[in-house]
Amino acid sequence: MDALDIFRKLTTGVKFSKKSFAGRKPAVKPTFDVQTNVVKVEDDDVKIKEEILDDSYPSFSGDNNEQEIKEDEVKPTYNEEQLKEKVNRTRKQNSITVSGKNVPPPIETFDDSYILPQVLKNIYKMGYTTPTPIQMQAIPIMMQGRQILACAPTGSGKTMAFLIPVINSLKKPKSDGFRALIVCPTRELARQIFRECTQLTEQTGLRTYLISKLTQKHMSKGEEITKKCDILITTPNRLVYILRQEEAKIDLKHVEWLIVDESDKLFEVGVRGFREQLGEIYRACDSVNIKRAMFSATHTVQVAKWCKKNLKGMISVGVGHRNTAVNLVEQKLEFVGNEHGKLIAFRNLITEGLHPPVLVFVQSKDRAKELFSELLYDGINVDIIHSDRTQVQRDNVVRAFREGKIWVLICTELMGRGIDFKGINLVVNYDFPQSAISYIHRIGRTGRAGRPGKAITFFTEDDKPALRTIATVMRDSGCAVPEFMLSLKKQHKRTKRKLEQRAPVREAITTAPTYKTNVNKKKRKKVAE
Repeated sequence: MDALDIFRKLTTGVKFSKKSFAGRKPAVKPTFDVQTNVVKVEDDDVKIKEEILDDSYPSFSGDNNEQEIKEDEVKPTYNEEQLKEKVNRTRKQNSITVSGKNVPPPIETFDDSYILPQVLKNIYKMGYTTPTPIQMQAIPIMMQGRQILACAPTGSGKTMAFLIPVINSLKKPKSDGFRALIVCPTRELARQIFRECTQLTEQTGLRTYLISKLTQKHMSKGEEITKKCDILITTPNRLVYILRQEEAKIDLKHVEWLIVDESDKLFEVGVRGFREQLGEIYRACDSVNIKRAMFSATHTVQVAKWCKKNLKGMISVGVGHRNTAVNLVEQKLEFVGNEHGKLIAFRNLITEGLHPPVLVFVQSKDRAKELFSELLYDGINVDIIHSDRTQVQRDNVVRAFREGKIWVLICTELMGRGIDFKGINLVVNYDFPQSAISYIHRIGRTGRAGRPGKAITFFTEDDKPALRTIATVMRDSGCAVPEFMLSLKKQHKRTKRKLEQRAPVREAITTAPTYKTNVNKKKRKKVAE
């Protein structure tokens, strides 16, 4: 079909009158006077019409008055097949996998995603230049108001992946109440998200609120803060405590976005998990238009099944191999024989020369205290962080560690989730991790934002049953692993669950004589009584 056929179809039934066109004069083209930089248009009614040129007209320069025209960059146009091929190529290059209906294409720059000008300015001000793989795909999905289950490696920029679209969708502050709720497992992670959210909402008018020990008291006493803020960041326990108070002035009926960070941890059942609290929060956010987003570094079947069943029109996004560590981390397994060998191996690391900052993971707060008392004699700046310490103490320790005043920080699983310490050089798993997920999150504190890192995991004879699981994760991450570790007998599912839920009993970390240890135990019992 040519242009004439199209014209005939468009003008079917239309009548043209020759009289309406009679007496019309052909259009007169304007002439340009180079010397005066003026456009002149001749007409019968007005002999000369002059208009001073503005910046939109081309400029003229040169001895020969030659016109210099800068041609606009012509963006390439794609047909449907070419566009699909380009999208698939972008996803393949960035190891992005998606599942769902009508998944929007990934963005390649922040400018491609229709982000508000001030938010975009804050992104660049924070030092972000190009989106990471998870940001490339998660941002356009959430911009369309779609629900999402996202899984990406540690240190891949998941926090910004959900903050940018949420802040962009809220646009302007309102007095309706909290319109976005972000829930995460630890206070340290909540504070970190709050810090990034505050920077991202600068000069937008949006207000962010963090529930801490102090603010929890204000909300429990009945002080109405709900209508003053737009975004609420909290841990499940603190929020549920407030929701259960009769005088609490908190309303979640206007929440448009419910973000669950470290979703696999929050879905765990029992003392170590937050499933019950998350259920209460889920029911409190009962807006008709609410949208939910689940983010984590590790994938679990329970979360995936729940999301598929309850999140309408959900899109699942994954980056890299599922449940593997970042390939920037050099991983090593070191056999130490028994519990006493761990202390010798760690002191050997100190003798060889540690490159701080260093994170050391143990399985309980009691063992953290024991290791701390031993390392005090080695002349290094060491400190501990665990749940028994007050919020002020924990904040001070984290601040000192960030500033380089503390070289070695001993911690429990508390610090294994989401905490972003820039430039961690070494992670030491003093106690063998209870699961592959625990291992991935622990060593994920290093190798972040494109920086290389190192992780050393001590194991003893007692840890051999769980050795194959960790060795498989290392192999999938591209690390060399001895073949005998991969050929060890697989654990039964029930055995795996028991190990994940209950830490093994280990000998105390001490070099003191046995009689002295027994005396100290008796003293502690008397004090407790």
